[in-house]
Amino acid sequence: MTTLESVFLGATETHSPAEIRKALAAGLDPRKPIGGRTPVQWMLEMYYRSDLFPECLRILLDAGGTLEDPVLAPVLLNDVEGLRRALAADAALILHRTNLVSTFTPLIGATLLHVAAEYGNLAVARELITAGADVNARADVDAFGLNGHTPLFHTVNSNANRSEPLMRLLLESGARADIALQGITWGQGFEWETTVFDVTPISYAQLGLLPQFQRTEKDIDHNIRLLLKAGVRPVPPLPNIPNRYLHPRK
Repeated sequence: MTTLESVFLGATETHSPAEIRKALAAGLDPRKPIGGRTPVQWMLEMYYRSDLFPECLRILLDAGGTLEDPVLAPVLLNDVEGLRRALAADAALILHRTNLVSTFTPLIGATLLHVAAEYGNLAVARELITAGADVNARADVDAFGLNGHTPLFHTVNSNANRSEPLMRLLLESGARADIALQGITWGQGFEWETTVFDVTPISYAQLGLLPQFQRTEKDIDHNIRLLLKAGVRPVPPLPNIPNRYLHPRK
């Protein structure tokens, strides 16, 4: 049986502004939890990434939904003017740290630039860098020495490669492609949670080829080449990236 909640969840999974509006018009309460999460939390935690995400989130917020950390609103909405106003009112926001459930790379002790990178919001990322955001700022490290990643890590194997333009922006702005971490716990708290060890941006990009990461080989190949060049490393012949013998190029 189709319920109002299931219709809404389907709309958040596919980023359908029209269907979200229909659900709200039919009586969906943007403040009432569904399965333990508020509608805004569902929107933030869904697997999909697209240019329609800010519009979908805006609809929920305008209807009365709330963010646990309101500082994140202009970043998640890709709202450059809103971000400028917030920074003008409080310049210290450029140093703000937040915790946010992330479907992929963790957002624990993350900066606003980490959040922009995770959601592929290029316009606000550019504004944050212009305002002085540290492109090599580290997220928190957990009790096992894992994470501590920079915003770049959020961009190298993003869903549908949505954050590739942001990856290039970060590299052009001085993001280091050679930072080495003890590891990252990817998709923490979700059924696809995967802890990977001894990680650099390049190796993390390659991990996009793991089946649970669900990234395309063509995108991973492209990103690895960009990262190698940015690290001032020669790009050797790469005859089998990505798996050309399994999937010959036409």
